[in-house]
Amino acid sequence: MNNELFFHDLESERLLLKNISYEDRDFIFKQFSDADVTKYLLDEEPCTTMQEADDIIDCYLIPEPRLQHRWILTLKSDNSKIGTCGFHCWNRENWSVEIGYDMQKEYWDKGYMTEALSAIILFAKQDMQVKRIDAHIYPDNVRSSKLVKKLGFMNSADNVIYAFRGIDYIHNIYQLEI
Repeated sequence: MNNELFFHDLESERLLLKNISYEDRDFIFKQFSDADVTKYLLDEEPCTTMQEADDIIDCYLIPEPRLQHRWILTLKSDNSKIGTCGFHCWNRENWSVEIGYDMQKEYWDKGYMTEALSAIILFAKQDMQVKRIDAHIYPDNVRSSKLVKKLGFMNSADNVIYAFRGIDYIHNIYQLEI
C-alpha cells in the first residue's frame, strides 16, 4: 500500500508550506478569529471557539483524494506561522481549482504571499495538472487584487455573489491560465 500523500509539504526561498494538522489548532484559531485576517472572508463567521478551529482543520484532513487542501505558511528563519494558503473546489473534469489565502497583518507587504502562491501555483500545474486557477476577490480587497494580478491572474469580467449575514457580496473572479 502506498502511504505517500498527494498533497505534500512545499518549500520556497523563505517559507515552508506544511500540510495543516491538529498541531496547528492554536494558530488556526488565532488566524481565523483575527478581524484583520477575516475582514474580506465573507463566507464564514470568524472563529470564536477552538471547536470551530478544529472544524476548519477537519475540512482539510478528510482522506485523499479530496477536492481541497490547505498549507500553513511557516518562516524558515524562526518557524513562525504567518498564514495559510491552499485550494478549494478542485474540478478535475474541467481542470480548474479555486485558490484561497490569508496572512497575519504584521507580515503583509513583505512578499511572503507572492512567494507562497508561486509555490502552490507550480504545484497545481505540475502535480494537479490544472489548466486554470480562479480567485474570488471582494472588490474592496485591493491588496488581494494587486497580488493576483502580480502573479498573472486576469479579471475574467465574471463575478459570483456570496450571501453573508443576510447581505449579498459580489466578488470578482480572477483567472490564471496555466
